Amino acid sequence: MLWEKKLENWVSGVKTSSNLPIRLALWNGQQYDFGAFGNPSVTLRINGPAAMTRLLSPSLDNLGEAYVKGEIDVEGRLADVIDMSYALAGSSLTTIGPLERAVRHFNHSKKSDKRSIEFHYDVSNEFYQLWLDKNMVYSCAYFENGDEDLDTAQEKKIDHILTKIGLQPGQTLLDIGCGWGALVIRAAQKFGAKCLGVTLSENQFALATERVKKLGLEDKIEIRIQDYRDVEGQFDRITSVGMFEHVGRKNLKDYFAKMASLLKDDGVAMNHGITSTDPDSGETAMGGGEFIDKYVFPNGELPHISLALESMQRGGLEASDVESLRRHYAQTLTLWSERFEANAPRLRELAGEERFRVWRVYLAGCAYAFEHDYVSIYQVVCRKAGQSAKQLPWSRRYMYENREKQ
Repeated sequence: MLWEKKLENWVSGVKTSSNLPIRLALWNGQQYDFGAFGNPSVTLRINGPAAMTRLLSPSLDNLGEAYVKGEIDVEGRLADVIDMSYALAGSSLTTIGPLERAVRHFNHSKKSDKRSIEFHYDVSNEFYQLWLDKNMVYSCAYFENGDEDLDTAQEKKIDHILTKIGLQPGQTLLDIGCGWGALVIRAAQKFGAKCLGVTLSENQFALATERVKKLGLEDKIEIRIQDYRDVEGQFDRITSVGMFEHVGRKNLKDYFAKMASLLKDDGVAMNHGITSTDPDSGETAMGGGEFIDKYVFPNGELPHISLALESMQRGGLEASDVESLRRHYAQTLTLWSERFEANAPRLRELAGEERFRVWRVYLAGCAYAFEHDYVSIYQVVCRKAGQSAKQLPWSRRYMYENREKQ
């Protein structure tokens, strides 16, 4: 068969150039080794001829889709599987450079954005509860010392954010994309703020509302299903955590302009979001972005930090502090992936085999991507542009000293 010759040439080429500890086991009993080794770190079991087209063009998108569809099964430690997938894609893709990034733009209407959020978040609350921390914070944690457990690191992340923006008792706080309510609950309980949290997810709204009621915080916290573009009013503080990835690169200026319009003149805002490491704001390398768009985050777009900062300024906000949390997200995703693996049987029941496989490779793959600088993440504190320099702190000391006193 034609594919057999192509397969032999491909395996031979990878073996010569990269010598990977991968074994390919076909449905007909044939085996091919991509390197010289005693025992393979990873075995790819090909379940039928349907997988060959994707396999012979092994982008992360093609490999991921073949696994999700059950055309390929994998054996080995999940970390090794992801490592070898990147190595295989990087050594095999010759049509374009393996690190070249596609730059795509999507339509971001209110209707399409709501559909995208629902696709990602409305799996089930139990699904997320099984691998997130106890407060269900679905964003990068903050490992102040590096040895914190997930619950501690997520609580520290929220406190780090609220201290960064100088949140004071009695101030009003808007949380754009509030998730299951962890940040606004902490802001009300510990910092004494009056909070509004908005989300487009029905599941998040229901659980966040239930939590607020159970804690007796209805007088301090309001949760709404609402697009940020429809929010009105003025707020002392604004936070946006893990949300601006859904905005779209072309809409960033308008997004920050809306944030500026909602911020009081002496207010402080913070944007916490994933960014591309490609200066042209391209997708994750080697087809990873295509897989994520198709199966995980429809219509997601990652700007480079330079584009985010430029758009922020054009939208009327001045960045006053920028902090990279790339190492923190690599660790967060590693812990999420470990918890996901530990709860695999129940997660498979809840999500079904295909969606289970999607999330399994997505979490582990993202951990690898953050570890190896294919994507990054930044927290940016900002104020309305054109204000007096006297509003700016002299140093970052307040972010740590004030938190230690609380």
